[in-house]
Amino acid sequence: MLEAVGATHCIIGHSERRDYFGETDEDVNKKAKALMAHGIVPISCCGESLEVREAGKHVEFVVDQIKKDTEGLEITDPSKYVIAYEPIWAIGTGKTATADDAQEVCGAIRATLVEVFGEEIASGIRVLYGGSAKPENIAGFLEKEDVDGALVGGASLKADSFAAMVKSAMA
Repeated sequence: MLEAVGATHCIIGHSERRDYFGETDEDVNKKAKALMAHGIVPISCCGESLEVREAGKHVEFVVDQIKKDTEGLEITDPSKYVIAYEPIWAIGTGKTATADDAQEVCGAIRATLVEVFGEEIASGIRVLYGGSAKPENIAGFLEKEDVDGALVGGASLKADSFAAMVKSAMA
């Protein structure tokens, strides 16, 4: 259906799908394979709960997600797969990860991608940050080496806010 309506990208593994519908890493993996077979770019979400973060297991948790989500994927063109790191504890809670928090996990994601796909492919896969990005903090995230962009949620619904984010990102 997505192909029939001309979709080019599709978000999979979003925290709400995982939480409300019990979507697993295995489900995300199957969806990624199906999307890629139809020429649609998966935007594969990953991220940890507050409980996991406070236990200091956030990097290990997300790396495990990435390994499961990408198992058996054949990626020859890195522009055909995107990862969005969304710390669940920073979505709609008023809590926000710092740019250094984002870099820590996005750097671990990138290292895992190198391990799975090799340097050439891994360096071209975009890793986005998606946890309460807003005009006041977007520039800090985008300055980080392993953050290639943002998956913008609620802030995209407010035209002025979203426009300010775009301007900041382009500066």
